[in-house]
Amino acid sequence: MSPAPLRSGMLILLPPSEGKTPPKAGEPLDLTELSFAGLAKTRKAVLAALIRFCRTDPTAAAVALGLGPTQAGHVRTNTQLRRAPAAPALDIYTGVLFEALDAASLRAVERTRLNRLVAISSALFGLVRPDDRIPAYRLSGDTTLPDLGPMSSVWRGQVSAQLALEAGLILDLRSGTYVALGPVPSAVAGRSVVGRILHEHAGKRSIVSHHNKATKGRLVRSLVEASSLPGSIPDLLDALSTLGYVVELQPTRKTGVQAVVDIIVSEI
Repeated sequence: MSPAPLRSGMLILLPPSEGKTPPKAGEPLDLTELSFAGLAKTRKAVLAALIRFCRTDPTAAAVALGLGPTQAGHVRTNTQLRRAPAAPALDIYTGVLFEALDAASLRAVERTRLNRLVAISSALFGLVRPDDRIPAYRLSGDTTLPDLGPMSSVWRGQVSAQLALEAGLILDLRSGTYVALGPVPSAVAGRSVVGRILHEHAGKRSIVSHHNKATKGRLVRSLVEASSLPGSIPDLLDALSTLGYVVELQPTRKTGVQAVVDIIVSEI
């Protein structure tokens, strides 16, 4: 079988959110409809292992999933994933980043562009596009499932292989937990950059979690609304500057290692 063709254009990698909004109605999950078809076999294995764990040992599953006594419902939800209603990933994921992105208010053409531009990391599905239909689930990137092991070990090679098929610029806005599920491979690191949000106050810079997520959401929206997309790291710096962001590139001296672009904000 010949390898899948390289994708062109730009790819923005986002983390998921722990919080999710279950759809009230809709057809159930169909794994065959999801993007990144090369991940299909592993998706099926992770889904089966998660359902089995939550059904056979809900107490241990709650601990492994980091759930407290009042969150037992998430374990029960996981047991129903094959028949639960599914909806576009952007309607499922909630939280600061996705609220700031506010995809529901985008025009139809911008929503289409967003779906081509963005991939969301997922411990259950590896990678999904914003319009891929998924159910609400509970499974974090740092979880270990008894039958499979740590999610980072399960996904690392396969997600990285999918990213190697991307032919354009990659902007990686994932958190460390989700980078571990599939690092950008060294072969494409030269056209990939990690986006880091820094808050500057009184001459000092720091990472503030809430503002970090909100800025990422607004940044993605700004790029989606722009008339053209950057095709290289210098183009990205120019585009972000034009959009009003203060950016500083931290080049790498190591072959196969991504550069970092600091995006500096002064207001929270």
